[in-house]
Amino acid sequence: MGPDHSQRRNRLRALVRKAGARYALVADVCNVTYLTGFTGDSSYLLLGPDDDLLISDSRYEIQLDEECPGLDREIRTSRINPADFTVQVLKKARPGTLALEAHKLTKAAWDQLVEALPSTSVVATTGLVEELRAIKDESEIETIRQSIRISERAFEVIRAQLTPDQTELQIAHNLEHQIRQFGGSGCSFEPIVGVGSRGALPHGQPSSMRIGEAPFVLIDWGARYKSYASDLTRILVTGKIPAKLRRLYEVVLSAQRAAIARIRDGAEEVAVDRAARDVIHAARLGKRFGHGLGHGFGLQIHESPLVSPSATGMLRSGMVITIEPGVYLPGWGGIRIEDDVLVTASGCEVLSTLPRELDDCVCDL
Repeated sequence: MGPDHSQRRNRLRALVRKAGARYALVADVCNVTYLTGFTGDSSYLLLGPDDDLLISDSRYEIQLDEECPGLDREIRTSRINPADFTVQVLKKARPGTLALEAHKLTKAAWDQLVEALPSTSVVATTGLVEELRAIKDESEIETIRQSIRISERAFEVIRAQLTPDQTELQIAHNLEHQIRQFGGSGCSFEPIVGVGSRGALPHGQPSSMRIGEAPFVLIDWGARYKSYASDLTRILVTGKIPAKLRRLYEVVLSAQRAAIARIRDGAEEVAVDRAARDVIHAARLGKRFGHGLGHGFGLQIHESPLVSPSATGMLRSGMVITIEPGVYLPGWGGIRIEDDVLVTASGCEVLSTLPRELDDCVCDL
């Protein structure tokens, strides 16, 4: 069963009314996709009290017919610029009260709309659609499952083909190729591939360093499938397992397990982060774990919720998050283990299936 975009818009309608507005202009491209199924750009959704309108341009007429049949639209031609056309559509709608995405519109765009609509009361809103997107419906969860499967299959090919002469860049490029081979539209972000000491860079860019130059490599990657992302990290051991690697790896793996055990509907995000951080602190490595434990993902690779020491919310059933503790030692390397987890009423389901035990991460080169 596909997504029910009409139901999503009705849920947003209730939030818009609660914010004190009759209409809402949705400007963020991912939010428009979530609410309509339209995957193009440069388009707005005007959400009304009873009906909805896509504001787009002539490049997308056929695509709109395919992706959003039955949804009313106003189509701009090249004779008028997008901002002026949006104003024309809004004037015709006479919204009275209009909610705008304050966190998405530039000040210049905001000022233009306010000035052009003197009889409209503008309401600043933040994160209304993102609040809905944080809890995935069944169709989204199934699509994310498929994205994860594609990611894992691509990784398994990379692992089977690994040679000492391959560079970080070659592995990153091959991941993109394999993801497309298995049905993905590409990577959900630029893969992170760090051999040995370069694994200490949590967001390091792939380089010309070769696999054979160190006994292990960190790979952080994800696929995009039907607009939805996945996000995984594994360590691959390409030589004899160093004692230091085994000791540190067990700390990180224990931290991840402790956090996953705390995940359930109603759990405080900060408490889940603390469960992992306490394990790493107990090993006297707390200063080497500087980033948050995890984040939501879906249409974007980073979405609500945030699982970190500064988090203030609670996990809810239907949220899909990463759990990715790490330890990074400059000059030696980094260890991060990342899995994708679905929050459920009774606990959680780890959606990713690649082995996590260190002995299962050894490659025969």
